[in-house]
Amino acid sequence: QVQLVESGGGLVQAGGSLRLSCAASGRTFSRSTMGWFRQAPGKDREFVAACNWSGGNTGYADSVKGRFTISRDNAKNTVYLQMNSLKPEDTAVYYCAARRLYSGSVYYTGIDEYDYWGQGTQVSVSS
Repeated sequence: QVQLVESGGGLVQAGGSLRLSCAASGRTFSRSTMGWFRQAPGKDREFVAACNWSGGNTGYADSVKGRFTISRDNAKNTVYLQMNSLKPEDTAVYYCAARRLYSGSVYYTGIDEYDYWGQGTQVSVSS
């Protein structure tokens, strides 16, 4: 059974940092695109960041570019999201996602492109 388990969320003041982790089990994702999405109350789930299988090709939403960094450790089957200079508008439930198939150098930003999802971790940023 494939599982993605996020951790590292919490409450932080504006300007602070958090590091989210997503540990995968049940199969290896070392050849798959992985990504992070978020959903704020009353809003649709939106793309945050993604990386290809090696982590060498990454993409970010404009709203987080320059503040967030996605990385991965394929030996640990884990992807990370380092979040710096957090703002109140970053408050949301953050979800980890993974594609089933190998996708080479490509990363994906669309929700429908991902096959597996974690349960989410809450990130709250106070002003």
